[in-house]
Amino acid sequence: MTVGTQLEQCIASIESATASLKTFALETQDQQAKQTFQQLTQTMEGVLQTLNERRQYIKQQEPQFR
Repeated sequence: MTVGTQLEQCIASIESATASLKTFALETQDQQAKQTFQQLTQTMEGVLQTLNERRQYIKQQEPQFR
């Protein structure tokens, strides 16, 4: 498995986890839990941004990953 493929799988997993956290935040009535889920969502979105930047870099450097 190539680094590009592993990165794609990682991004997909994190997108799924982020969606779950957003759902938890919407469904909970506990305000402290809601805030925690929202903060975790923001953190995960930052991770996604970083990984997407890395994916773009890999695509530019390694044409076979396109």
